[in-house]
Amino acid sequence: MECTRILGIDPGLNITGYAVIEAQNRRIRIIEAGVVRGKTRGSLPARVREIYDGVRDVIATLQPQAMAIEQLYSHYERPKTAIIMGHARGVLCLAAEQAGMPIHHYSATQIKKLLTGSGRAPKNQVQLSVQRELSLPEIPEPPDVADALAVALCHYYLASMPTQVA
Repeated sequence: MECTRILGIDPGLNITGYAVIEAQNRRIRIIEAGVVRGKTRGSLPARVREIYDGVRDVIATLQPQAMAIEQLYSHYERPKTAIIMGHARGVLCLAAEQAGMPIHHYSATQIKKLLTGSGRAPKNQVQLSVQRELSLPEIPEPPDVADALAVALCHYYLASMPTQVA
């Protein structure tokens, strides 16, 4: 049976969570999960470059076949946050596009609903769902990694079992 590798991304300008999962014969395992940090303070272009370079390295090393990324959400009272986050998300999509990978976008509500049954689930409930789904001995840390795993799982379930999930 075909083996599929999915890169899940929780975009952030300071910390971007990533997770590569592999699905084969309906079994899912984590290949690698971690964070890419924008270390340079004060320089938006430098931080964006660090994020781009880090994710590009993950793609080159782990060879995922698709990228699933969480869509931007910003409260209407904080439009600046969305604009700044758009920079990070843009270079993440660029890295995937340059690698020839299809990119799939999911809202936080969609991810939460799929994994927990509620689109308004708190972060710890999502983390517990990820732990359960992947049979992990403990909750993935930091939360950015758990979120990236959740995005990757969401894509796997929607792509491989759309009728059962719907």
